[in-house]
Amino acid sequence: MIFDLHCHTHFSDGMLSPEAVIARAKERGVAVLAITDHDTIAAVGIAQKAALDAGITLISGIEFSSQWGKGGVHIVGLGVDVNSPALIAALEFQEQARKTRALAIADRLSKAGFPGALLGAQEIAGNATLGRPHFAQYLVAVGAVKNINAAFKKYLGAGKPADVKYQWPLMDQVIEWIHAAGGVAVLAHPAKYELTRTKMCALIDSFAAAGGDALEVISGLQPAALTEDLLRIANARSLYASCGSDFHFPDQPWQELGSFGKLPAHAKPVWELLGYNP
Repeated sequence: MIFDLHCHTHFSDGMLSPEAVIARAKERGVAVLAITDHDTIAAVGIAQKAALDAGITLISGIEFSSQWGKGGVHIVGLGVDVNSPALIAALEFQEQARKTRALAIADRLSKAGFPGALLGAQEIAGNATLGRPHFAQYLVAVGAVKNINAAFKKYLGAGKPADVKYQWPLMDQVIEWIHAAGGVAVLAHPAKYELTRTKMCALIDSFAAAGGDALEVISGLQPAALTEDLLRIANARSLYASCGSDFHFPDQPWQELGSFGKLPAHAKPVWELLGYNP
C-alpha cells in the first residue's frame, strides 16, 4: 500500500482542485492520502466524496506554519478533527496572521511600482488563502518578471523590497493545537530548511521535547542515504516516521503523488498512530 501523507490543493499553494488531486492519486496507486494544505482545511470536506468514490482512504490533514528560532518550520497535523473548536480557533489565528502579512506585502509592492498587487493577487488566489505565491504569480502576469522564482529573487525573497517577516506561533503552540484537535504532529521535510545537520538535529530535539509525534523521513524523491539518516534520527528520539510527496503541481517528478521510496522496514510508521495497520 502507498501512503502519501503530505500534498496540497489549490486551497493553499497547489495547482489542482481537491477532486483532481484525488483522481491523480488514484492514477498513481495511492491507497491512503492526506491533504495537508497550509493553514486551512477547506479542501478536506470537498475531497471526502471523491476519495470515497475512488476507493482511497482520506486522512484529514493540515500543514501549519510555525517558528523555531529565527526561521519558519512547517508542522503537519494528521487525523485532525476538522470540527474541533481548538482547530477552528487556530485556523482563525493563522488566517488573520496571513492577512496582515499579505497587506504588508501589497503595501511594499505598491511602493515598488505595483499599486494593483493586492487586488491582482486576490484574484489569482480565489478561495485560497492569500500568500506570497499569489503575489509572485501576479508579478509574472503583469510582466514584471519571467517566472515565479524570479519574483522571489527580485521582490519577495529574503532581503528583497517586499520581504515581510512574520513571527509565526512557536512549535509548542502548534503541536498543542494539533493534539487538542485529536491529531498527530509531524515535523515536515526536516532536511529542506537549509540548516546544517547539527542545527537540524537541534530542531528535531526541540520538536520532540515539545511533544511532537513523528518526523517526515521521506519528502518526495530523495537519496536513500538521507532517508536512512533521518530515520536514525527519528528512532533515536522515539519519533514515528512519516512520508509524503509534498505534491503541489503536476509534471514535477520529484514531488509526484506516491512517487517516493518505501519506508525502511525498521521504521515505526506514523499510520500506526492513526489506526492503520496494512
